[in-house]
Amino acid sequence: MAEHNLTERARELRRQSTDAERMLWSRLRDRRLRGIKFRRQAQIGQYIVDFLCMERRLIIELDGGHHADQRDSDDARTRALESDGFRVLRFWNNEVLREPDSVLEAILLHLDAPATAEPPSP
Repeated sequence: MAEHNLTERARELRRQSTDAERMLWSRLRDRRLRGIKFRRQAQIGQYIVDFLCMERRLIIELDGGHHADQRDSDDARTRALESDGFRVLRFWNNEVLREPDSVLEAILLHLDAPATAEPPSP
């Protein structure tokens, strides 16, 4: 996909955010989580990721029911992003909607973990 098309696609995804994305974004935007900057629907190479903290090289992906059918492509995408030095956290949409504080706690644990060490499990 050409870069211009990815930029347009990212804009479209921001306009069509899911309830879970909107809820999590309300907690991450404007450096609300410990003063750490996040971007949403950010482009990294050929991918658009749901949330990105470039400073900590942390990507947060929210998965809906359709992701159960595309696990192989999600795994390949995660491996590609990890090979570029990013850590990828995945949460189900229903986790974000039902337990937002637990999701934020897991994100904080990964933000605090050194990038070279294996982050603690949520």
